[in-house]
Amino acid sequence: MNAKDAGFVTIKLRKPDFALEPWVYVLYAHIVTAVLAIVIGPFQLFWKPVGLKGIRRHRLLGYLYVLSISISGLVSIYLSLYATGGWRAGLGFFTLDVLWMAATWISVKKIIADKNIRKHKEWMLRSYSLTFAAVTLRLLLPLLLLVYEGNFIPAYQTVAWLCWIPNLLVMEIIIRYRK
Repeated sequence: MNAKDAGFVTIKLRKPDFALEPWVYVLYAHIVTAVLAIVIGPFQLFWKPVGLKGIRRHRLLGYLYVLSISISGLVSIYLSLYATGGWRAGLGFFTLDVLWMAATWISVKKIIADKNIRKHKEWMLRSYSLTFAAVTLRLLLPLLLLVYEGNFIPAYQTVAWLCWIPNLLVMEIIIRYRK
């Protein structure tokens, strides 16, 4: 499949000032690194490291997770400037990207500088809830297309916010309930 044939891209190519390159390469970088973070997250969150070998594995996967989010978050800021749906969608994705990187790096600080395992876990839970926005977007977008009677732009503007705000709110409730 040619990138120019993808649904998001065909909408973008209608704009005379949109250049497919370098945007498409930045998109590929975002996809690869975000998928890596989505895959690594459950291993980090749900399997407790046991012994020195387990701790080393946890750290290595943690470094990969943080690197993936750092790269994906930075390139996603660029992508948010060209978001389908204009500034409404772009602002939703931009806010997600900033919060995603912030939650991740706060978690790193909590474990490295503060040696606070509980706070590290809490911030990583927030980070992964934002990572999971990619999945939530794909689940909600078809429903929103029904709500907006197939009109893609308003559905996409809405999903740019709904893909991450409920995730973060639910995770915040879980974190507070666990205390």
